[in-house]
Amino acid sequence: MINLSVDIKGKEISYPIYINNMDIENLKSSILNEIDNKNYIVVFSQKVYKLYGKALDFPKEKTFILKDGEQEKNYKNYIKILNFALSKKLKREDAIIAIGGGVVGDITGFVASTYMRGINFIQVPTTLLAATDSSVGGKVAINSDFGKNLIGAFYQPKAVFINVNFLKTLDEKQLKSGLGEIIKYGFIEKSCRPEFDAHLINFLSEHYQKILSKDTLTLKELIKICIELKVAVVEKDEKENSLRKILNYGHTYGHVVENLTKYKKYTHGQCVIEGIKFALKLALSKNTIDKEYKFLCEDLIKKFEYPPIKNFDKNKIINVMTTDKKATDQYITFILPTGYASVNEFKFTKEEILKFLET
Repeated sequence: MINLSVDIKGKEISYPIYINNMDIENLKSSILNEIDNKNYIVVFSQKVYKLYGKALDFPKEKTFILKDGEQEKNYKNYIKILNFALSKKLKREDAIIAIGGGVVGDITGFVASTYMRGINFIQVPTTLLAATDSSVGGKVAINSDFGKNLIGAFYQPKAVFINVNFLKTLDEKQLKSGLGEIIKYGFIEKSCRPEFDAHLINFLSEHYQKILSKDTLTLKELIKICIELKVAVVEKDEKENSLRKILNYGHTYGHVVENLTKYKKYTHGQCVIEGIKFALKLALSKNTIDKEYKFLCEDLIKKFEYPPIKNFDKNKIINVMTTDKKATDQYITFILPTGYASVNEFKFTKEEILKFLET
């Protein structure tokens, strides 16, 4: 087992992250020990419940099953889960457990952050995307008609349990969704200011075949590297006031693709990859990188064989970008590459982005 922890600077916030490949049947007892066997409810992804519900063996009366899909991360389901928790008479010292991908983690975490102004929250990510990114760091949210994650909070979990065995049943589409965020970490590694050199770009280039074949030990090491990089950022900047903004690399345009395709056609990770490709072109046009580095990044992306995504109307792109939560009245914010595994924040006017889109 790999044990990591998050310790938020200047706050009494600390929690463990357990990374292992133990039998899934043993996970329930580990979680209940973590919450001191207090009262709880479990919010399951529907697909995960079908695959692992019997093995995990949580009581049905404590189980809420959420349908799969980004569209389920909405206000109606938020209220349903809240009411389910209330019906079970949960107290502040009790817990809400999320078992599933990023959708389940995000909406359940938002419920936990608002239930009696905050209840213990346990993250059990079952996808590569959730395991390497969304389960750690405390960003919880639901979507609205105006965009993704516009209603949310920063709320740290009590603990995160990452079991690599869940990834064995991931299909190729979901595996590559997680890899989108992982590749992002390779491109921002130095800017995370870690206390170590993970050389993630090299790791991905050397082991991409093992990663695509879901080799357990390789995935375990990959998750460890990504979590360590994210922890390095979150511990210094919990609420995205400065350093944490770099985690949005690829997301400004990525969220455009998600929004314009109604969160149904492409996975989040694929949209992040498209956002990274957009950012590389924009960075080259602004001379923050050279052609050689752009080629290196694109060559790594090609190894993971992401299908192409069509272009969108430039006015629709701008409209979505200006409603992004990172935008201001005057500027659209991008995280752009500035060198090998390094990025920084840049602000552009609508006119500048329109002009770029026309080239």
